[in-house]
Amino acid sequence: MQCNQLREYVERGGSLLATFETSLYDEWGVKRNNFGLADLFGVKFKARTEGPMKNSYLNLEKEESGKYHPVLAGLEDAGRLINGVWRLEVEPNLTRSPEKAPLTLIPSYPDLPMEKVYPREPRTEIPGIYLREVGKSRIVYFPWDIDRSYWEVMCVDHGRLLANAIEWATNEPRPVEVTGPGVLDVTIWKQKSSVTVHLVNLTNPAMMKGPYKSLIPIGEQQVSIRVPGGSNPRNIRLLVSGLAPQAEVNSSEVSLMVPSVLDHEVIAIDL
Repeated sequence: MQCNQLREYVERGGSLLATFETSLYDEWGVKRNNFGLADLFGVKFKARTEGPMKNSYLNLEKEESGKYHPVLAGLEDAGRLINGVWRLEVEPNLTRSPEKAPLTLIPSYPDLPMEKVYPREPRTEIPGIYLREVGKSRIVYFPWDIDRSYWEVMCVDHGRLLANAIEWATNEPRPVEVTGPGVLDVTIWKQKSSVTVHLVNLTNPAMMKGPYKSLIPIGEQQVSIRVPGGSNPRNIRLLVSGLAPQAEVNSSEVSLMVPSVLDHEVIAIDL
C-alpha cells in the first residue's frame, strides 16, 4: 500500500530521496527479494549486504562536460569521501540511464598491518548514488547508510552530500531559509490566510539523545520566508518572545531577524 502511494506521489511530480534498505522489507518486517520501489530507484537488489566496512571510500566523478553534478556542490576539492558502514550490492535496471554516477565506490581494504593499508582498487564503475528524473519528479537513491552514518559520526561531508541531494531532488526555491549560529529544526506551515514558521533549537551536546540537562540559547537568526505571490504580508509577530520584528516585505518574500532562540520560536505572518 505505502509503495503504491509513493508511486502515485511520483506520478504527480513528487520527488524522493531514499537510502540503503528503504522498501526492502514489507509491512511485517519480512525481507523482500527485491526493493518494493525498485522501479522508482532504477536498481534491483543483488541479495548481498556488505559491512561493517572498515576502509572504504567514494570517488567524486566529473560529468562528460568536465563539471561536477550539483549533488557534489561544495565538495569539489575533496577528491574522495569516506563511505558509510553498510552498503547493499545493487545493479541498475534496464531502464536506468547509462550516465556516469557522481560517486563511485572504492572497495574496502585491510586496516592492519600498516604496510597493507592501501586501496586494492582505487577506482571502479560501481555507483555510490543513483539519480533519476521521471517527468517532473527527481529520485535519489543511496545504496549505503549515509543517514545512519551521519547521525552517528556527524561527518560534515555526509551532511553536505545529503543536503545537496535534497536540494537537487526538490528542484524548487526553498520556502524558508535561516542563516545563523547553531542547529535548528525548521518547519513551515502555510494556510489560506497565514504562514507560520517554527524554529526549534537543537543546539546541545545531547541533541542526538532526546533528554537535555539544560538549554543553550543561540543568537541572531536571519530568516527569509517565501509567501504566495500577490499576497499582502502583515502583522508579523514572534509568538514566543512576543516581539514584533522589523521586516522587509515584498509580494513574494518576507525577511526578518530573530534576536535569539532558547528552545522554540514561532514566526507568524498574516496574509
